[in-house]
Amino acid sequence: MPALLLGLLATPAALSANSVTMALPEIGEDLGVSVGSATWIATVFGLLMAVCTPLMAALLKRRGVRAVVLGCAVLVAVGTLLVVVAGAMPLLIAGRGAQAIGGSGLVTTAINLAGTPRRMGVVTAGSGILGALGPLAGSLLTAQVSWHAALSLSALALAAVPGVLRAAPALPEEDPRRPFDVVGAVVLMLLVSALVFIPRFPLPALVCAAVIAAVLAVRVRIRPDGFVPVAVLRAPVFLSASVVVCALSTSYFSLLYIVPRILEGGEGWDAGLVGTGTLVALMAGSAASWLLAAFSTRMSRRALLVVLLALGALAPVMAAVAPWAALMLVASGVSVFVSSSGQATLSVYAAHSVPDTQRPTAIGLFTLCYQLGGAFGPALAALLVAA
Repeated sequence: MPALLLGLLATPAALSANSVTMALPEIGEDLGVSVGSATWIATVFGLLMAVCTPLMAALLKRRGVRAVVLGCAVLVAVGTLLVVVAGAMPLLIAGRGAQAIGGSGLVTTAINLAGTPRRMGVVTAGSGILGALGPLAGSLLTAQVSWHAALSLSALALAAVPGVLRAAPALPEEDPRRPFDVVGAVVLMLLVSALVFIPRFPLPALVCAAVIAAVLAVRVRIRPDGFVPVAVLRAPVFLSASVVVCALSTSYFSLLYIVPRILEGGEGWDAGLVGTGTLVALMAGSAASWLLAAFSTRMSRRALLVVLLALGALAPVMAAVAPWAALMLVASGVSVFVSSSGQATLSVYAAHSVPDTQRPTAIGLFTLCYQLGGAFGPALAALLVAA
C-alpha cells in the first residue's frame, strides 16, 4: 500500500486535533462558556484517541483492516456532521468524540500497515506537518467561515478510504471467534481515563489510577495472553520506549496550546501572525523529524535516546525562559521534532522487542502512550495558563 495513502488516512486526525487551538475563544463566546471550559473539547478528543487506540489494534487483529477502516470512516463522517450542526457543548463534544474514535482507528491502521521506519516517518512527519497547519487552518477557517468548519477537518481522511479498502488484506490475522478479553479492555480504558484526569483532579484521579492499576495487574496475572499481554509488559525496550514517547508527546501538546496563548495575550501578536509563526516552526520541526527517522537505522538505540531526551528537555526550558517571543516558536519546533521522530523510531524498537504474534498489540499500546500526550498536554496547558 502506498505510503502517501497511509499518510492521507492518518494525518487529518492531527490536523483536526490542532485546529481547535486558535478557535477556543470563539467557541467559548459562541456557546456561552469560558475558554477553560471550551478546552474540554480538546481534552475529550485526546482522551478518546488514546483510549480507543489499543481497542482498534485488537479489532484489526480480529476483524481485519477493511472492517475497521469502514466502521471508523462512518464514525468520522457522523462526528463531522454533529460538529457542523452543534449549537451547544454536549452536541459538540459528542461530535468531536465520534471523530476521535474514528480517527484513532484510521491512525492505528496506518501505523500497523507502515512496517518500516521510513514509511512510519511518512505517517508521523505528515501528522506533524498537518498538525502544524492545524492552528493556522483553524484560525483562517474560524475567521473566514466558522469554527464549525475548523473542527471538521477530520473528514479529509475519508478521501483515502476507497484506496485503502481496495488494497487492504481481506482476512483478519486472528480468529474472531476467539474469546475477547472484555474485562481487560474495560480496565485499561478506565486506567487511561483516570490518568488523563490527573492534571485536572490530581488527588481523586491519582487514587483511582492506583486502584485501577492494581486491578489491571491482577487481570494480567489471570489472563496473561489477554488484552494487555504479559509478554509485552515484560519487554524492557517496549516499556522504556513507551514512557519516553509519552513524555515527549505531552511536552509537545502542552507547548502547542501554551505558546499561542502567550504570544497573543502577553506579547500582543495578532491571531494571523501567531498562526503563521506556529506553522513555520512546526513544519520545520516535522520535516526534520522525517530526516531523523530515515537516518535512525544508522544510529544505535542509545544514541537515538540521547538525542531525543536532550532535545525533549531543551524545548520546555527554552519556552519557559526565552527572552524573545521568537525563541518560544523555536521551542515549539523542537518539541514537534522530537515527538514525531520519537514516535517513528521508537515504535520500531518497541514492536521488535516482543514476540511476532504480539507486535500489533505492542504497536497499539505504544501508540496509546503517544496519544496520552494529546490528552495530558491540553489539560496541563489549561492549568499552567490559569496559574
